Amino acid sequence: MDFPIFHLDFFGDRLLIAVIAVIHVIINHGLAVGFLPLITLMEYRGYKATQNGFPEWEKWDKLAYKFMFVAFVITTTIGALTGVGIWFSAALISPASIGSLIRIFFLAWFIEWIIFMLEVIFIMIYFLTWKKSNKDLATKKKHIIAGAALSVFSWLTMAIIVGILGFMMNSGSWIEQKSLLTGFTNPMYLPQLAFRTPMAFVMAGSVAFFLTFLFLRNDFEFKKIVLKNIAYWMFIWTPHVFFAGIYYYSLIPDLMLTNLPVAVATQAFQQWYDSLLYYLIAAIIVSMISTIWFSLKPKRVPVFAAIIPILVIIITMGTFERIREFVRKPFVLEDYMYSNQLLLDDYKIFQNDGVLKHATYTSTPEVTKDNMLEAGKNVFDITCSRCHTHHNVNSVVRKFEKLFSPNGEPLDKQKMKDYIPVMHKGRYYMPPFPGNEKETEALVEYILSIQKTNVNIPGAQVNGVQISPLHKK
Repeated sequence: MDFPIFHLDFFGDRLLIAVIAVIHVIINHGLAVGFLPLITLMEYRGYKATQNGFPEWEKWDKLAYKFMFVAFVITTTIGALTGVGIWFSAALISPASIGSLIRIFFLAWFIEWIIFMLEVIFIMIYFLTWKKSNKDLATKKKHIIAGAALSVFSWLTMAIIVGILGFMMNSGSWIEQKSLLTGFTNPMYLPQLAFRTPMAFVMAGSVAFFLTFLFLRNDFEFKKIVLKNIAYWMFIWTPHVFFAGIYYYSLIPDLMLTNLPVAVATQAFQQWYDSLLYYLIAAIIVSMISTIWFSLKPKRVPVFAAIIPILVIIITMGTFERIREFVRKPFVLEDYMYSNQLLLDDYKIFQNDGVLKHATYTSTPEVTKDNMLEAGKNVFDITCSRCHTHHNVNSVVRKFEKLFSPNGEPLDKQKMKDYIPVMHKGRYYMPPFPGNEKETEALVEYILSIQKTNVNIPGAQVNGVQISPLHKK
């Protein structure tokens, strides 16, 4: 309401954030939070082998360095870019929600930014001083300590962000007390952290498995030793993922659980929800069996086959992120702000006065007979465009066609007018329509008009902005 509306009509606003966020989480968990402790542990294994006079110490150290090279390059490029990309895209698409989160969690984010800067410093020190650390055992010991510190700082950044992510799902007692502490220690914080931590370690193990096959193609004896150690690592943490997942699931609010079939399988395939869950569980089991087989019979496994655990873990983590983002709907901040960026407490005012009267950036502060289509577009932008496009991803036209014109006939105006005010009762993930009766009619007229076209209609980044006459000074 207080910001110009950025809109990608060919792609969808929420999908833009989702793609960037999922890539970032996979890199952050798989190559930072989980991978850095594993690399440090491998370096320590080489250090202990040196102390005991075993000749394999150099192999452990070289392999750990190669792993670190991969982690360093990807986390400081794609990982860093997608991290910034989350902020950039969220500020464009959900400025009200990200602004609210910054106000609520400013101190937490300030601490996280400091820790992140220390993480960057430590990752530079750890990677760039690796070769020099091999000159003697004392220097190597200090280097391993730096790796352990890097691992701790990497986990701490996630631990802080998870508090904010948990708040978005369940704000707990914050609504009444409005304090940082009650917001951060929300009911979803510990279960989500308990799930993400071992999940990151398992993800790291799957990456290490693949890289071991890639870097040790011909050294079969040492490869077998490494793979067994990584398999132990994965099997230690996998049960933690399972039990933490159950703990996490048990605390999801009941209303959010009703969204799970759509969250997992999308609205089009929600009837396959149970089957998809079985396939997902089966895929994880296959991944673990393949991990055992690969570690016992590395000579018989081609390099490309070792990517199976990575693919399974990426699909699993991607599914988890989609579910986490979707189940909290219709809210973007639970019990405080709907996904259309409008505050729950303001709804009575909007439904009485209309949203246009209170919108800063609109060309039509009210609906008249002469501006019906333009007002309808403004209503669509304010109330619908955060999640829907016109004809593309999650198209508003196709949604209504599936409901009221499955055979392609023109949409029924009256049915749409009757449906919009009560749609949230049948589709729990939809926010209630915030506008008044005139704005409902204008929105219907607008959707009927765009059903006849197939044109992408961009947002303020292309069309520019127009300040409402009621807000001009």
